[in-house]
Amino acid sequence: MSTARVDAFGTGPLSRAAALIHTLLTVEALLLLTAAPGLAGLFLLAPDPANLPLAAACLLPLGPAAAAALYALHHRSRDLTDLRPARAFLRGWRLGARAALALWAPLLGWLTVIAFTLTHFSATGLPRWWAALLALIGTGSLLWGAHALVLTALFTFRARDTARLAAHFLLRQPRATLSAASLLVVTAAGTALLTEALPALLAAPLLLSLLHGSRLLITETEEHYTA
Repeated sequence: MSTARVDAFGTGPLSRAAALIHTLLTVEALLLLTAAPGLAGLFLLAPDPANLPLAAACLLPLGPAAAAALYALHHRSRDLTDLRPARAFLRGWRLGARAALALWAPLLGWLTVIAFTLTHFSATGLPRWWAALLALIGTGSLLWGAHALVLTALFTFRARDTARLAAHFLLRQPRATLSAASLLVVTAAGTALLTEALPALLAAPLLLSLLHGSRLLITETEEHYTA
């Protein structure tokens, strides 16, 4: 009787829910801690287009932190007797921080150029359809960045190979791309309607949703692009 109870401990629905909540809270706390210097500076900046380059600089630590969070969430245990989300997060940080930053920094730079151009579009003298095109390119860049972040967090490819795979999967895995787009819309709407801090406060659940939507992408990468 006691043996059955021991074997069942950590495997029931309540135990799995508790394990998930514990993992999400731990990963959220570590993500905020590792990205705190940049996030603090970001919230101190005035909402002025002239501060866009500074905002991009403040967001630099977020890329490696998000990659480490994705790694920890992907390798999470559902068993209350074997929960090590902090250890997994730190391991993900050690393994993927440099690779994540190698892709995250150029992406931020590119998005900053697009955002700066759009906020000063009247001064460019370009036709209005250029603004729509730039917005579309920016959205596509964000979706590419979502795929690249997942690949960087879970695999050890060279930066240029990760960039190519992320671009390849934009059309190759439409479900993953649509899932990332849905998260982008929900996050943008929540930020506009509630608070600018929403993406940071819900980073762990959002990243878990990103992982869930990227399952086919991850599976294809494991089957066809790893030894």
